[in-house]
Amino acid sequence: MAAVLSIFDRFARWTEHQLGHPVTFAVACLSVVLWGATGPFFRWSDTWQLVINTGTTIVTFLMVFVIQSTQNRDTQALQLKLDELIRVTAAARNSLMGLEEKPASKIKEIKSEFAESVSTVDSAGEDAAS
Repeated sequence: MAAVLSIFDRFARWTEHQLGHPVTFAVACLSVVLWGATGPFFRWSDTWQLVINTGTTIVTFLMVFVIQSTQNRDTQALQLKLDELIRVTAAARNSLMGLEEKPASKIKEIKSEFAESVSTVDSAGEDAAS
């Protein structure tokens, strides 16, 4: 199973890099233009329309998984970097490390605490400016 995941991870990274290029976008646009240009030749038939519909549906379906894999990897890397910054910063709250694994209620509670502290700082800044 690990070998299959490794192959998929490599494929997802390769696909991510290839599809992120402007040339790939240009090729996709050219494909649509060529498909459109062949319409009169195929007399705008149902089969002609089915080709683009099926092709785009398949590509979209497969890209969902590639994009999700890429997003998961990027999010995990970002969380690890943030956890490291929290760990090495003396004034940081170490309780925030691994926050993404906590239940939504705990995250809302911490978000409220931050909102309160920001409003306290804002009001203190306004008092000092007056």
